[in-house]
Amino acid sequence: MLVSALENLLNRGLPRSVRARALCAELEGRRLAVEMPGLGRVLIGSSGTALTVRRGEEAAEASLSGGPLSLGVLGIGLSHEPIRRGDVQVHGDAELAEKFQQLLRLLRPDPEEELAVLVGDVPAHRIGQLARGALGWSGRAVATLWRDLGDYAAHERRDLVSAAEGETFLHGVDALREDADRLAAQVEQLERRVAAP
Repeated sequence: MLVSALENLLNRGLPRSVRARALCAELEGRRLAVEMPGLGRVLIGSSGTALTVRRGEEAAEASLSGGPLSLGVLGIGLSHEPIRRGDVQVHGDAELAEKFQQLLRLLRPDPEEELAVLVGDVPAHRIGQLARGALGWSGRAVATLWRDLGDYAAHERRDLVSAAEGETFLHGVDALREDADRLAAQVEQLERRVAAP
């Protein structure tokens, strides 16, 4: 049931994107296996005009395996970091896997649009605004909390160095390094003069 819901959700986005339709046609007859240890294996294929999603152990030209969160980050295009870190492994045709990833990124559902199907455009837009506002507020609250904790640790507890003190120290270290480099160059020049007949 979840697999067929995912298939319907992805295929609903195909008519909205010319690039997605072109990629779907290009991938006709090809399959990507997505494996999540402990959760199973899903095959994503293209008929040329639509995507198919089903559980199965059939062969696929490429496969991705990893945890659900890492695969999710990769699938929605937030980052390729899960592959670089080794959280997601790519087996088989890496270029094919990349094309399927591009296609899935293009077909990524818009939560507000999907909600509009259930409750209508105006309520979905309002809920979307509230959600974006809440996420923005929580992001600003976390940033403020970190800044305040840093200020407290630097100024009240003196566990950390304040930004101004840190910059002064680093500028001093840079100046000392430059002076040491100049002194080393002068000593080297002096040694060459003394060694020359």
